[in-house]
Amino acid sequence: MTEVRQRKEQTSIESKEPAPEKEKTGSSERSKKDRKYASVQRFIKLFIGSLAAVISGLMYAIYLSTYHERRFWFSSRQDLEREITFQSDSGFYYHYYKKLLKASSFSRGLHELTHDNSSISLRTINAVQQLNLYPELVASILYRMSGSQEAVEPVYFYIGVVFGLQAVYVTAVFVCSWIMSGTWVAGMLAVVWYIINRPDTTRADYAVPLRENWALPYFAWQVTALTGLLKNNISSSAERLCYLLLSASTFTFVMMWEHSHYVLFVQAVALFLLDTFDLVQSRKIADVYRLYLCCISLGYILQFQNFSLLTSPLLSLVAGTVLARHIQRDMKSGRFVARVMKVVLHFYLVFVITATLHFVVKTVFLHEENKHVLHFLEVKFGLNTKKNLTTSLLLCHGFLQTPSQDFFLRLTQTSLLPFYVLIFGTCLLSTLQAIFRRLRGLNSKEKITSSQEDRTIGENPEVIYHVLHTVLFGLLTMMFEGLKYIWTPYVCILTASGVCSAELWATLFKWFRLRSVHPVLLALMLSTAVPTIIGFSLWREFLPRVITELSELQEFYDSDTVALMNWIKKQTPVAAVFAGSPQLMSLVKLCTGSTVTSLPLYNDGDLIKRNENLYQIYAMRSAEDIYKMLLTYRASYVIVEEAICSEMGPMRGCRVKDLVDIANGHIVHDSDEIYAYSKYRRFCHEIKLDNSPYVNYFTRVFWNRSYHVYQVNTVISFQY
Repeated sequence: MTEVRQRKEQTSIESKEPAPEKEKTGSSERSKKDRKYASVQRFIKLFIGSLAAVISGLMYAIYLSTYHERRFWFSSRQDLEREITFQSDSGFYYHYYKKLLKASSFSRGLHELTHDNSSISLRTINAVQQLNLYPELVASILYRMSGSQEAVEPVYFYIGVVFGLQAVYVTAVFVCSWIMSGTWVAGMLAVVWYIINRPDTTRADYAVPLRENWALPYFAWQVTALTGLLKNNISSSAERLCYLLLSASTFTFVMMWEHSHYVLFVQAVALFLLDTFDLVQSRKIADVYRLYLCCISLGYILQFQNFSLLTSPLLSLVAGTVLARHIQRDMKSGRFVARVMKVVLHFYLVFVITATLHFVVKTVFLHEENKHVLHFLEVKFGLNTKKNLTTSLLLCHGFLQTPSQDFFLRLTQTSLLPFYVLIFGTCLLSTLQAIFRRLRGLNSKEKITSSQEDRTIGENPEVIYHVLHTVLFGLLTMMFEGLKYIWTPYVCILTASGVCSAELWATLFKWFRLRSVHPVLLALMLSTAVPTIIGFSLWREFLPRVITELSELQEFYDSDTVALMNWIKKQTPVAAVFAGSPQLMSLVKLCTGSTVTSLPLYNDGDLIKRNENLYQIYAMRSAEDIYKMLLTYRASYVIVEEAICSEMGPMRGCRVKDLVDIANGHIVHDSDEIYAYSKYRRFCHEIKLDNSPYVNYFTRVFWNRSYHVYQVNTVISFQY
């Protein structure tokens, strides 16, 4: 009996042994299901976010196209009237796009542009290099390759490409905010802020051919790729993808805009600060520096040996940083005081080496553009008191003045500025806290593996970069209002991502030591509730305004300019040369294709001198002086603008005729009054009276309320 009982017990024990194996099998199946569910959830989230990003970009392009149509009545205009709507300083770029399409082949058109003797009198220029016509080259290639010559007019294709790039821009804004916050709701909020702040985020709606409209969308994707690259928890495949996108967008940005290297210099300063305070892996910063060198080198070669790229402060900063690193190999080691001293020494070394290299390169490669930019900055910041006419005109340009109160008022009314101050302040304090911890010797691995409750928003390299990005460009915007088009979109990105970030709210609650509700749970609730409330309030207030803006027709018709351009095309010889203000010459070149004496460009010493001389038609100079000056440029006709000659602007010191008088030394100070004095009367006034000796040198051939055109006489007939 005992043996039988033992056998039964053994049998029961053996039957119970497989139970743990079944539990392991069940748990593994549950984990597989959980992983499968999580992957499906991530895919759905990625699909919805990507779809929302693409739709946002397309809707913005449709919005811009509709607004442009309503503002200019574009579809109901003739070709000449359509081109006049491009009448910004850069409107003449469209002329070269037309010229490329009229050529028998692209190669033939490219040869004509690189050996152009019909744009500026007495000069043969490489228009592609001199005027940076790479966007027009790309647009003409796309137009020829698309086979849409019969279906789409060239002007609509040109505008469509620009508006399509703005769609790409908005998509990048969406994706960048999504990457930073982890939720595509932040992307939606960033896009909404970008659109309702349109007057301060873009000029594509009224100045289509501007170089920035072609370049800034690529810069937005460059910043987006850099944001992904800087993240701590990025996988190797995602890092390679970000680096590939970063390379392509950086190179395209350099090719599309002649001022791109200055923008990249500011970005490089932000990356230098990140690396100096050990807030990001040095390997990633080194990769970006190598990318800068490659893109600048390729740009130098492809842009016909563009020396402005070689003399760029970007190259000097990268070289200075690398050399300083080789000198200080153990900068990130030691105690707190030692590390602080090493950081201070590193700043000093980088500054001295960068300044020295930049001075040497500028001395070796004398380049006119950098010379004039440097002189303007010296005068702007009070380092030089000698101003020429060009510098005075630039200082009075609204684009280069300090921002007005209306700018900040608009950002406040859309609630962008108040929330930006909150998000920026939180991120900045958290960043300073992270820097202090780094200087005290906290290992980066310890930071990465810290729990969610202990983490703060300032420990994320991508967030710190955007804080530095908005700080640097914000400081520049406070000095030059035109840079708001680079600053404001990234304010939208940082603010939207911060509002929707649970990590930011958790950082605030950690500082205030809120214990009644779990901080992480409360942060998750607020990161959903706050953007929802903001979005609803913006939708309620600004959606009716946008609909009204798109539904109302605006009147735009410059009959005097249309009459002038028609007269030039029909009544003047093909070989005629026109003289006048650079802005008007840009419009003449755009609409008629005639040879002009100057263009509104500031990267060529000869063109700058020409512009200063041609502004003398609004000075108090003799008829003989103006006549001799016009003959030196082989001018056939001179156009006097009534808006400049009789300007009665509120800023008296910034009127063209006042600036010309100051440059000529014709200003007399008497007590508190300022007078203009010369032994000659103002040329633009006197020539309209048809008195001697003006009629001896010039013959009026066309006039209306805005323009007076005079033929420069080849044979002088003296009348008394």
